[in-house]
Amino acid sequence: MHLYTYDSAPNPRRLGLFLAFKGIELPTTQIDMRANAHRDAEFLDVNPLGTLPALLTDEGVLLTEVIAICAYLEELYPTKPLMGSTPLERALVISWDHRIFVSIFEAFAEMLRNRSPAFENRALPGPLDVEQIPALEERGRKRFRGSLELFNQELGDKPFLCGDAITFADIDLLVGVETARWVKESIPEGCDKLTAWAERCRAALS
Repeated sequence: MHLYTYDSAPNPRRLGLFLAFKGIELPTTQIDMRANAHRDAEFLDVNPLGTLPALLTDEGVLLTEVIAICAYLEELYPTKPLMGSTPLERALVISWDHRIFVSIFEAFAEMLRNRSPAFENRALPGPLDVEQIPALEERGRKRFRGSLELFNQELGDKPFLCGDAITFADIDLLVGVETARWVKESIPEGCDKLTAWAERCRAALS
């Protein structure tokens, strides 16, 4: 296997925390996104989407979605499970993860990609040129804040999103919350349960 990634970017960081928690080490090539190396012809020959991370399996299959990479590696390295240990637990992790991606990561992308000059004509990830829509920045902020307030309510007295143990859903939400600092967002005031949850996640991952 070979991993192509850029550790500091949000999606690669999701996978990086997964790998670190489980103690998985993979041959890795860092693709400098700040230098637009993910859009160079050399990397596009590997992944025509130009997205990171990307995992080339021993079978020669390229996996380009974080959730798919984690599901695949969980099967190969089941110790310290992060994707759930029963059918219901796995369903809960995927359900939470999908909600987090849609409501947090997409909201973050709306805020960042529709305001930053660095993303001119690249408002969506991938190979297509897509123009920015400035009005989506404010919509993204509304989605982000509202979703975290709802997550705070739903967390209740649970230590983690899916119960007593940390899962990949917790990793994703933590990365989403911390990355949102790039657009001057964070856990809203009054979301004390979510704030305490974030501290538990950091402790569990350290």
